[in-house]
Amino acid sequence: MSEHRRKPPQPQGGGRAAARRGQSAPSGRRAAPRGATGSPADSPEWGGGEQVYGGRAEARRAAQRSGGGRRRAADGAGHGHGGGGGGGRRGPGGPNGPGRGRGRGPDPSRRRFLDYPRAGKDGWHRWVPSWKLVTGCFIGFVGSLVAVAGIGYAMVSVPDIAKTATAQNNVYYWSDGTQMVATGGETNRQIVNFSQIPKEMRWAVISQENKTFYDDNGIDPKGIGRALFNMARGGETQGGSTITQQYVKNALLDDRSQTISRKFKEIFISIKVGANVDKDKILADYLNSAYYGRGAYGIQAAARAYFDKDAKDLNPGECAFLSAMLKGATYYDPAGATSIDPAATAKANTKRALGQMQDTLNKMVEYDHLSQADRAKYTKLPKVKNPRSNTALSGQIGYLVDLAKGYVVNNTDITGDQLQQGGYSIHTTFDKKKVNELEAAVKKVQKAKIKPKQRPDTDTHVQFGGASVDPATGAIKAIYGGENATKHFTNNADVTGAQVGSTFKPFVLAAAMKWGVRDPDGDPEQAQDERTVVSPKSLYSGKNKFKILEYNGDVWKDKEGKEWLQTNDGGESVGSPPNYKIDLREAMRLSVNSAYVQLGMDVGLNKVEESALDAGVLKSSLASSNFPSFSIGTSDPSAIRMAGAYATFADSGKQREPYSVDKVESKDGTVYDHKKEAKSTQAFEPNVANNVTDVLKTVVEKGTGTSAKLSGREVAGKTGTTDGNKSAWFVGYTPQLSTAISMYRLDDDENNKNREFLEMYGTGGEEKIHGASFPAEIWHDYMEQALKGVPAKSFPEAQPIGKVVNAEPSSSPTPSVTKSPESSPSSSPSPTKSSTPPSPSSSQSCNFWQGCTDAGNDNGGNDNGGNDNGGAGGSSPSATESEETGNTRGNGNSGSNDNGGSGLFGGRN
Repeated sequence: MSEHRRKPPQPQGGGRAAARRGQSAPSGRRAAPRGATGSPADSPEWGGGEQVYGGRAEARRAAQRSGGGRRRAADGAGHGHGGGGGGGRRGPGGPNGPGRGRGRGPDPSRRRFLDYPRAGKDGWHRWVPSWKLVTGCFIGFVGSLVAVAGIGYAMVSVPDIAKTATAQNNVYYWSDGTQMVATGGETNRQIVNFSQIPKEMRWAVISQENKTFYDDNGIDPKGIGRALFNMARGGETQGGSTITQQYVKNALLDDRSQTISRKFKEIFISIKVGANVDKDKILADYLNSAYYGRGAYGIQAAARAYFDKDAKDLNPGECAFLSAMLKGATYYDPAGATSIDPAATAKANTKRALGQMQDTLNKMVEYDHLSQADRAKYTKLPKVKNPRSNTALSGQIGYLVDLAKGYVVNNTDITGDQLQQGGYSIHTTFDKKKVNELEAAVKKVQKAKIKPKQRPDTDTHVQFGGASVDPATGAIKAIYGGENATKHFTNNADVTGAQVGSTFKPFVLAAAMKWGVRDPDGDPEQAQDERTVVSPKSLYSGKNKFKILEYNGDVWKDKEGKEWLQTNDGGESVGSPPNYKIDLREAMRLSVNSAYVQLGMDVGLNKVEESALDAGVLKSSLASSNFPSFSIGTSDPSAIRMAGAYATFADSGKQREPYSVDKVESKDGTVYDHKKEAKSTQAFEPNVANNVTDVLKTVVEKGTGTSAKLSGREVAGKTGTTDGNKSAWFVGYTPQLSTAISMYRLDDDENNKNREFLEMYGTGGEEKIHGASFPAEIWHDYMEQALKGVPAKSFPEAQPIGKVVNAEPSSSPTPSVTKSPESSPSSSPSPTKSSTPPSPSSSQSCNFWQGCTDAGNDNGGNDNGGNDNGGAGGSSPSATESEETGNTRGNGNSGSNDNGGSGLFGGRN
């Protein structure tokens, strides 16, 4: 036996256990003594002789300390209870077998700072914290909060309201980088004493905003919780819900961040203010620092901005009205703020302001701050003054600034409130030279033709609007918004409700060449897919009082069973009798309604609508497409959108959103750059757009738009006039610039609830106003100057497209589109007589050229094409329009569509 396995000498004494260990081992393998490791160091010869123990307990403790002892498992034992570091019992299978010990726990003599997971516990019990741990953590957390709150409270100070609520100017720049105007942050504020603030104003705000103001400690825990939670999850930020918190928020204008740290700062300041500042002073400071809209900070400035009186002279109704402005003047100022939000129309804002004012007065009565007798005196909105008084915004500048402001709010992360506080440099797309030239062109016509004193019945309330867009970028280069932004504050370049008439017809033609007409003999269930792309040489009827048919030949009827007889202006049929056939180019040149109304029905009015949307017209400005007159302009897009939509044709079908701001900068750097956002969409195939342009060139060369001809330049455009002669348009373009001009008569007093479009018969000394008259004249004068020095450029050549539909049997249809370099289609093919095609399948006796033989209702010329629901009323709306060159070929679509156009352009109209 090797020396290091020699049995060590036995200790003397120690009891029965020691005596047993001293006996000779029986035959077979014996267990190693506790503490043995099997190494030479365990033997006395190696200096590691076994210590003599005095008893079993002492020996066990010694074995546990050494960590090397193992007891042999009893027969059949599967799992040992672990001691320390391998001292557990071992079952069968060796160290890796199923009886392997689990090991010893931590040394009980060493205590941890946090007993977690808990020592001495098995299984899930180890993960259940003790009550001591829970209590300790809670006390520590509360203590930390108290410490943080104490430090935060000590670090903040009560703000001096006299040094707050200031605003910086926003600086607007022309497209060439020169400064246009610095505005938006004028110091329109004057502090007044508490005694000068009417008690009705104080109670109006308290009743509406914070009825427990005089009893609370300055904060609303529930409101704070909601705000913090909303910010933490990335939702919209929320302000303080008490007057004290709102006062503090006004005092922190130098910090615009919407962060939790800022919110905590507000809370600490609010607590300190509530504890140290008199309630009357808090209320006075709040009312002296709050923003009421119209650039007015404080109650005195607001009283002057809205009522041109001192704050102390406000009556209870005016006080309740101004308390509504504190909720956001954008949506409560009766003048409207559609440049910021299309929903903030004058009409909608007036309704909201009245409702909020009445609610405030009712609460004042409920809380005993106003008598019922006094409350009964104020059931209507008080009369407010014109919102524009800054002379820097006179002329066209105010319209340009409004347009740019609206674009910034709607297309960047900058809010309306942040913009009002100022500090931004806004680089616009407006060309100063072009803006001045457009204004000069309008004034030239006004001065020469519009004489309100001589012709008060016909020349009063005459309005012009205009917009010019770069087809290559979508940049708005110029607008004409009205006579003066400080006197007439509706931007006429934006949505006005004036219907566009026949300037809508190019969208019908584009739809016919993009999707085609439906097969009249096809399966009705599959008719949407069975289409024939149309050539501009396709033939349609120019007959006056033409009975409009469905695409399959059935007579079209409205919900009341009434038929539609489409009239042409002047009651004239166009084309050679008896069939009055005319091709689509000729029908566009002479603006013949019957041909394009029927074409719209054959294509499908849903496709006509889609074509207009693809070009860039907004859905909100479109009238109902349930009536045939939709194709001839019952909709009311803005001048900006019409210029932008025609720019899509000018650039071979590429559509770009009109925009008015190139870049926005703040003290922190560039916050918006349009170049990074710009994109274009191929709305129409290039040859479709080029064919539309080719047809519209005919209108200017020898049609209704000849007065828009430019010397040495190719021009494409379209005239438009509506039923009742209530609006007139010319929209045209060169390859470099697209411009729309509108004219109408409308009372510019937006407080007048009975505002309506007026007829223009006799206006300007003319028997009737057409798009070919004053609008085309303004367009011509402006474009001649705007393009001076710009090299003339030709439009892309249009290749033959589509098939000649409704051709007589003897005619040869035009082949489908080819890539061969052929000449443009004939500008005005001469129609030839031939036999009438077979009648369509219908219960009535109808044919394409002559319509139906029985007399229908003459719904095509009624003066109701612009009813308030866009033509969706019980009776069929009517719209008949064309223009005249020699003969009168006008249209008819009257009135305004009150809900047709919901959005002033802030990049959105």
